[in-house]
Amino acid sequence: MQDIHKVLIIGCGDVGVRVARLEQARGNAVAGLARSTAGAERLRGFGLDPVVGDLDDPDSLSALPSVGTLLYYFAPPPGGGPWDTRARNFCTAVGRAGAPAKLVYMSTSGVYGDCGGAWVTEATPANPQTSRARRRLDAETALGDWGKQLGVPVVILRVTGIYGPGRLPLARLREGQPVLREEESPPTNRIHADDLAAVCSAAADRGIAGEVFNVSDGQPGTMTQYFNVAADLLSMPRPPQIAMAEACQVMAPTMLSYLAETRRMDNRRMLERLDVALRYPDLESGLRNVIAQLDQPNMGYLGSVGHQQ
Repeated sequence: MQDIHKVLIIGCGDVGVRVARLEQARGNAVAGLARSTAGAERLRGFGLDPVVGDLDDPDSLSALPSVGTLLYYFAPPPGGGPWDTRARNFCTAVGRAGAPAKLVYMSTSGVYGDCGGAWVTEATPANPQTSRARRRLDAETALGDWGKQLGVPVVILRVTGIYGPGRLPLARLREGQPVLREEESPPTNRIHADDLAAVCSAAADRGIAGEVFNVSDGQPGTMTQYFNVAADLLSMPRPPQIAMAEACQVMAPTMLSYLAETRRMDNRRMLERLDVALRYPDLESGLRNVIAQLDQPNMGYLGSVGHQQ
């Protein structure tokens, strides 16, 4: 993919900006989709060329500069329903505007559903059990079909919980919000945001049409471990632990949803096929990096604690 010098990023959040920086370092001009004038100005601040358009408005996407580009699709689906209408609007618009050279889509490991804590490879059948995971699988399907029709290689990344600068659970730790007892806490999976950006770039370089990659550091832990290690490194009190019965009464539904599905993600295909060397192959090394950046300007520009397993 070294001959591609145009890059378009759909979904320029935290990870999108990190990928843009990697592409810029390679000398590539990078454009990003922005929904508004304010969004366009934000992208200019990162050195990106803004393209104004709204994935919820297909007519606004008619001028996407997609022909011959390396395209990263990181936009989340809308809320509600089993379909990712944004991805489908994108496919329709780009089908008219002209095909990119390759597309890398950032999906979620949630498409595997609950696996009872078993190890999950890319051969594990998808079995999404939440509406958000069904929308992600719908996007995978829509983009894959679109790629086959236009002859565009589409590479799917099934990403686990992302952590990094701007994503530390500082407020939860300060407030002393409880976590599940370690004995009851199910396995979770994670990846540092910088490593995720590197995997995205590697997928653009070395992934081929139809390939799917699990993206994680390969060291499953628990949500309780995550909060405890963060607290220890920050010299803050560890959060109180409660039993699942009490957690169901006091924890937010979103947090409980992350505890309802369990799996351990096998990342061997990612490491071997994409030739990725993780900078942060375990939680402690990754959190040390994040905490070292807390006092640096512009390091918390996005995000909160995020776990999508």
